[in-house]
Amino acid sequence: MGRRKRRVRQEGLWTPTAALPVGASHPFYQRLNQILEEKKFDEYVEGICERFYADEVGRPGMAPGIYFRLLMVGYFEGIDSERGIAWRASDSLSIRSFVRIALDESVPDHSTISRTRRLMDVETHQAVFQWALAVLAEKKLLKGNTIGVDATTLEANAALRSIVRRDTGERYEEFLTRLAKESGIETPTREQLAKLDRKRPKKGSNDDWRHPHDPDARITKMKDGRTHLAHKAEHAVDMETGAIVAVTLHGADEGDTETIQETVAEAGERIASVVADTDGDEVAKQVSAEGPREVVTDKGYHSRAVVSQMAEWGLRTYCSEPDRGRLRWSGQPREQQAVYANRRRIRGERGRRLLRQRGEKLERWNQHLYDRGGMRRVHLRGRENILKRLVVHSGAANLGLLMRKLFGKGTPRSFQGRLPAIFSVTSASGTLPEGFLRRWCLPAKRLAHRMASALAIQLRPMAA
Repeated sequence: MGRRKRRVRQEGLWTPTAALPVGASHPFYQRLNQILEEKKFDEYVEGICERFYADEVGRPGMAPGIYFRLLMVGYFEGIDSERGIAWRASDSLSIRSFVRIALDESVPDHSTISRTRRLMDVETHQAVFQWALAVLAEKKLLKGNTIGVDATTLEANAALRSIVRRDTGERYEEFLTRLAKESGIETPTREQLAKLDRKRPKKGSNDDWRHPHDPDARITKMKDGRTHLAHKAEHAVDMETGAIVAVTLHGADEGDTETIQETVAEAGERIASVVADTDGDEVAKQVSAEGPREVVTDKGYHSRAVVSQMAEWGLRTYCSEPDRGRLRWSGQPREQQAVYANRRRIRGERGRRLLRQRGEKLERWNQHLYDRGGMRRVHLRGRENILKRLVVHSGAANLGLLMRKLFGKGTPRSFQGRLPAIFSVTSASGTLPEGFLRRWCLPAKRLAHRMASALAIQLRPMAA
């Protein structure tokens, strides 16, 4: 058995670049980089970010292409914080190759990523999202006729125990102590303060309390029933292709009927901008130049004002109607007509089909973007900072949709172990002919399914 010789090794003073170890790139990131290069992503982001960089002032900045690729890694790898993104990029040769950081270069620190994000405005990040949307339109993954709107809550990077009064600036415990002393208790105990707080109505009102470090966070009840400081993210999705066409961020205490107008308006602007900015008749034919024509929502968005306003905008609504009993329409003929028209549409065949697709086209993005994508709890503070990260996050999700169309998988982890997809990447790069994929890869996949089915049939009598 060979043993390691314990001796002092003197490393060389210089190491040539050709001698550095080079790992095999991940096929998913390799193909995604090919798409970004074909569409000249780096040239585009350098052009829109040129005004944020100076030639001789300050420390050397991070290239815009590296910055936006690092934020995309957050979605593809399911990493929630910028510190975690920097760690993952330092640890993975595949991500280094995707981000375009050489082995003899250091990965930007998380503070550099945060500094770059703060210097760039929201409009620049939204332009990157618009660029990804234009790529989907060229690949016939954007129609824009029927959109669905859905919202979810994101837990804020703020604790409830740190909230203060809006009028006096008192902390919660200080406020309770003052109330106890005013009621005649000179030295209140913790039990007395809890009893006093239990009987007090509207003790968690956003009109009275705020967080000193994140004023945009709002006290709300989460999906699992817990009460937290949170934000509300709302996205509009193309119901025909599944592409995300708009993302907005609101206060968690704002109702769905108060925020849908902004989301639908932004979706219409982005769809119209794609048609105006994209050169080609094919895109103009398949994408609606006037914006969406139909809106699909759940019953949380249903109200007389929302349905009537959408009708004024020329939109047909397919909004699930909650059971409110008998309705009265005194002096509201316009609202009555809009609500009854929406009721007829959702009871039709097309309406039922669209409402069934909500789980596939809308709820799925809540899972991909926030649960698996690492954005269910944000690590940033302030509405603009969170929106910057969220729009690039959604742009990466749209690129993942494109990868899913090309290879059947939209994330690197789901791409692992899929032999036909790896061969398809090789075939797309020109190494293997297209007939090889049809002749060998697909029959091998069918053979594996048949073997698994035959094995299950043979094991049934043994289990019985």
